[in-house]
Amino acid sequence: MSSAGDGRDAPGRSARRVVVKVGSSSVTTPAGDVDVETIGRLAADVAEVVAAGSVAVVVSSGAIAAGWSSLAPGAPRPGDPATLQAVAALGQHRLMTEWHGAFAAAGLLAGQVLLAPLDFVHRSQYVHARRALAKLLDLGVVPVVNENDVVADEEIRFGDNDRLAALVAHLIDADLLVLLTDTAGLFTGDPRRTAGAALIEEVAEIDRELERVAGGAGTDVGSGGMASKLAAAKMATWSGVETVIADASRPGVVGQAVAGRAGIGTRFRPRPRRMAARKLWIAFAVGSAGTIEVDEGARRALVERGTSLLAAGVVGVRGEFGPDDPVDVATPGGPAFARGLVRYGADRLAGGGWRSRGDGTGDGPSVVIHRDDLVILSGL
Repeated sequence: MSSAGDGRDAPGRSARRVVVKVGSSSVTTPAGDVDVETIGRLAADVAEVVAAGSVAVVVSSGAIAAGWSSLAPGAPRPGDPATLQAVAALGQHRLMTEWHGAFAAAGLLAGQVLLAPLDFVHRSQYVHARRALAKLLDLGVVPVVNENDVVADEEIRFGDNDRLAALVAHLIDADLLVLLTDTAGLFTGDPRRTAGAALIEEVAEIDRELERVAGGAGTDVGSGGMASKLAAAKMATWSGVETVIADASRPGVVGQAVAGRAGIGTRFRPRPRRMAARKLWIAFAVGSAGTIEVDEGARRALVERGTSLLAAGVVGVRGEFGPDDPVDVATPGGPAFARGLVRYGADRLAGGGWRSRGDGTGDGPSVVIHRDDLVILSGL
């Protein structure tokens, strides 16, 4: 597993590193076809940033939309995974062709990179992906990244490219993540429904109230929404990457975001300490399969001393989960204060009250979640 925080093999260390994520709603027309004009404009924006001395990675959604508009223009989008995977195979090529042409017109080469969640979990795959992106950037190529939807496992996938973009930002030690969407940023309310909703220009810390403001899902075309943008911003800022959510239709938006121009969207300030890639994945990129309830002594040991979770502190479980599943950790009736990968299933832990010792002896499991697999979520 990779800590990914030491800077070794990091691409473009002398240059500002920027990740630009473009959502499906921004690269498709209202009719569902590929928006060639928008892709061309954004490629030109990125090219200007590169010409000014930065290196850039583009994370582009839209493969399924592009494939379906080619296969069945105007028809309702299918919902079954097998069809969506087949459509992605068609659309990914079409989408990449447009990005390649747009970057060529701006004097740059584009290279396709398809990533899967396991590329961020297993150290060898993480290092391989990191070095591949580094070499592309060193060669002056703009990587265009997407999830490998054609073979993605429905049980283990990113879910939306906002989270993928945040992980890519961590992967290349980015200075800035730009999340482009069809709104001007995060507002105090839904501007489509709330009169007087105002743009939030800067966020120092993402809290539960801000997450409530972000709301739910986005458009029918994409899989995300403002809630997923905010989740990605949290992932990025917790790994030390400044993040901007801005309107993809704004002329010169990428360069303005890189320049730090005020008022172009919502800017999220990074945390000073960088979280390791694997812990970032555990904390934000995987859903919880259940909850382990612990006593107050165990909570203090986890939060204050950074220990592993021992079975002696477990007082209850909620949900059905198996070994290696991600689970929340909470006190009875309280909100989750940690998340980790559990070593034992719910059925084995349900009894609680284990008389286990630190050496693993006793009448039950000892370490339920090792501290290397545990993230404290205090302050979320």
